[in-house]
Amino acid sequence: MAGHSAHVDASTLWGGKESPFQTSYGKLMMWFFLVSDALTFGGLLIAYGFTRHDAQEAWPIGEETFNSMPFLGHGYPLLYVALMTFILIVSSVTMVLGVEAGHRMDKKGVVKWMIATIIGGFFFVGSQAWEWYHFIHGSEFGKIELADGSQAIVKGHFGDLQNFTVVTPGHHLKKGDVVTEDLLHEFQHAAEIGNLKDGMIKLHDGSVAKVNKSADDHMKLIIKKNGKQNKVGSHIEGKKAEEMYYASLYSGAPNKVIYGANLQQNEYGPQQYGQFFFFITGFHGFHVFSGVMINIIIMIGVVLGTYHKRGHYEMVEKTGLYWHFVDLVWVFVFTFFYLV
Repeated sequence: MAGHSAHVDASTLWGGKESPFQTSYGKLMMWFFLVSDALTFGGLLIAYGFTRHDAQEAWPIGEETFNSMPFLGHGYPLLYVALMTFILIVSSVTMVLGVEAGHRMDKKGVVKWMIATIIGGFFFVGSQAWEWYHFIHGSEFGKIELADGSQAIVKGHFGDLQNFTVVTPGHHLKKGDVVTEDLLHEFQHAAEIGNLKDGMIKLHDGSVAKVNKSADDHMKLIIKKNGKQNKVGSHIEGKKAEEMYYASLYSGAPNKVIYGANLQQNEYGPQQYGQFFFFITGFHGFHVFSGVMINIIIMIGVVLGTYHKRGHYEMVEKTGLYWHFVDLVWVFVFTFFYLV
């Protein structure tokens, strides 16, 4: 016969008056939210991993795609992304210092470190906006469809466009006129619609001009889609690469080149790459921006003395949990998108 259950004193039981693990209701709810959000990011990154595995060598390499620095141009693989990551990690440290100052009831310290965290967050969001702008507009070369039907991304230094010299007059330009403004935009637009042929460009007013351009340096074609001769993953360099690139670019056929990226197509690789990039980095960027706004709101409360009057700075600590989560997620996004 079973014995009676042992009697547990009411002071020992958790009856709603006291939180398990001495954790407040607000912190528990924040943890529930962060766990559910982590599952969302986890699902997105797993889907990204399956798609990349299916694409194999056609998938872009981070150091090939993200190699630009503001005001310095190309040739700095992953350097700016590394700087963004470093600033975000430092902002997590400043958030820790703000929470620690709150435990000591140091109002000025909380304000100081929260301002530093907000500045780091704004830098990251602004950097991500610049990265998106650069990703959308693409490189000067674009992705080219070669004569055998294969597609290749192009690496190297794009020679400067010096001018366009009109040889056949149009509605506005006369023979001999020299166009020196908005050259790259005009050149790329003409390439997309098939208005480049045999070193000549058809301009917006119907005139035809000779393209005067400096030579390219260290051009390399990296095949991203199979053709009759070229296979995915193969590299073509030097004079042969230039001949193949310009034979296609100056063929006069439309849709031979793609510049930049959108949700339908991108110059860096398979279509899904751009879609995952925009969704995952955009979703994370939204979290960072939300975290910055929350930090600003909480900091205003700190400045007004709201939490000092309560006798604790738990709201700062809960905000810190969210901010650390955002930083941790970026470590995984950075690893999946840029390093692996």
